[in-house]
Amino acid sequence: MARSLDRAKAYCEDVLSGKTEAPKYVKKQCAGFLEVLEDGTSYTIDEKRVSVIDKLTQLMIMPKGLSAGKTLYEVTTDFQWFFYVAPLCVVHKADKHRRRYESVLLEIARKNAKTFMIAVIFILLFFLEPKFSKFYSVAPDGKLSKEVHEAIKEIIRSSPAIGGRRFKLKRDEIVCTVTDNVYIPLNYSNDRLDGKLPSVFLVDEAGALPNSYAIEAMRSGQLTILNKLGCVISTKYPREDNPFESEIEYAKRVLDGIETDDSLFALLYEPNDTKGWETDDRILKHANPLSIDIPEIFEDLLKKRKRAVSVKSARENFLCKHCNILYQGIGTESYIAVEDLKAGRVPFIDWRGREAFLGLDLALTEDNCAAVWVSESEDGGLDIYATGYIPEDRINEKSLAEKVDYVSMIESGCCHACGDRIISYGYIEEHVRRVARENGFIVPGFGFDRYNCISTADRLENPVNGDEPWQGTIVEQKSYVLHPAVKYVSELAAQGRLHYTENRMLEINFANARCTYDSNLNRYVSKKKSAGKIDMVAALLNAVFVYLQHKQSEGASWGAQF
Repeated sequence: MARSLDRAKAYCEDVLSGKTEAPKYVKKQCAGFLEVLEDGTSYTIDEKRVSVIDKLTQLMIMPKGLSAGKTLYEVTTDFQWFFYVAPLCVVHKADKHRRRYESVLLEIARKNAKTFMIAVIFILLFFLEPKFSKFYSVAPDGKLSKEVHEAIKEIIRSSPAIGGRRFKLKRDEIVCTVTDNVYIPLNYSNDRLDGKLPSVFLVDEAGALPNSYAIEAMRSGQLTILNKLGCVISTKYPREDNPFESEIEYAKRVLDGIETDDSLFALLYEPNDTKGWETDDRILKHANPLSIDIPEIFEDLLKKRKRAVSVKSARENFLCKHCNILYQGIGTESYIAVEDLKAGRVPFIDWRGREAFLGLDLALTEDNCAAVWVSESEDGGLDIYATGYIPEDRINEKSLAEKVDYVSMIESGCCHACGDRIISYGYIEEHVRRVARENGFIVPGFGFDRYNCISTADRLENPVNGDEPWQGTIVEQKSYVLHPAVKYVSELAAQGRLHYTENRMLEINFANARCTYDSNLNRYVSKKKSAGKIDMVAALLNAVFVYLQHKQSEGASWGAQF
């Protein structure tokens, strides 16, 4: 067996046996690769391609770093061999000229040679792809876009056996004269990405992109390519609403068997459990596979962790960039960690005939509004049904300004467009009535902020079309009033008992929410200090306030928690 394939196989076996620390989704991808080697699928290994990779890496010289001057064949680690061999050499049994994988997703912490690894992939593909192929890389800005370009040039210049006349190293492109294949770095900020025909593309630091345009534009350009390949790589970024998180969520569903997509190869180096990051070395190893093979990297991570424990301002960068933990920390006064919130997400909630409390947050007529229902769940927590509303004629404007894909949220049903340039309160009133009728809700009451909601509350309390009147409660938006609800929701989320079905808008609202304390240490969520829209969070707290009041009037034991 060739060295590259042998090492890739050894990595997968060591990961699955526990000899090498790796997170659960990496284990699932490793298991899939071993199934191919065991001839248990409709895919096989292209031995010729493996041989080419072996020969080329013997000719490539490390340009700098701890291993400068050595060949890649000597210094490549097992997880890197896996990353090179699996996407490039697994092919269809029925058509060995056709690769299995069309999309590669790599989530990995900083300083794990991800830019270098992609540079190696591009150099290999210069020789493996058909003549006249076009390769592109896209990054959020010009400086990042040039990093892969520079990494490729450094390897070629350090490797006389593959360099020389075989490549033309230009300022804005690299040409392989053997195959006439061309690599071009693109800048997301300045370059038009439509109209390209990429055989291979890379979207680097995808977590820093404002939306998914770069990824989808590149994929659209590959429609007529037989052996297309798209790579999306990044570390975590301290905001939930970025396109890389959407890619990760999809990859997890594929690896979990919820979605079927044999063309996706995903290595998600994020820790299984984020608790105990201050002392748990496994978290570092899960996010930093290179540190397992290079002790100097692991020692440096330990130093950075020690500083992050002591210096709060360093914590967010350390956890996001070096641990792949989505963290908006104490320095930014996050309300509820997104990972805690997601622990309560469930595939289905049966709402029929239940007692449900409504919370409303009606803002200015040109802004977002929200309605949230809550009902006590079987485990004593809360089930949430949340809906957002935005003015229909401002969808594109708000999507660009807020960097939120409202079109997809409307399509998924967690947001509704109504009115024109201003929102239709009448639509919201009719929609919450319709939700209650369709689910057979028993509605003991609803909570609202008097600001912009008095007329709507009056119509819900005094319907004129035969609907049942609902009892409304004005929820004063003061810290001492909302503190019990803020505390209760936070505790349920920490226990995984705040339940909801998939709702991207709700998750983004929680990611945006920031809280603070008043002079009496009452905790409250501040709209002014939050990082974006939090209408659903505000509506939820209004609903929970009414729910807790109702429980108190019944003499329930919940009050002992406060």
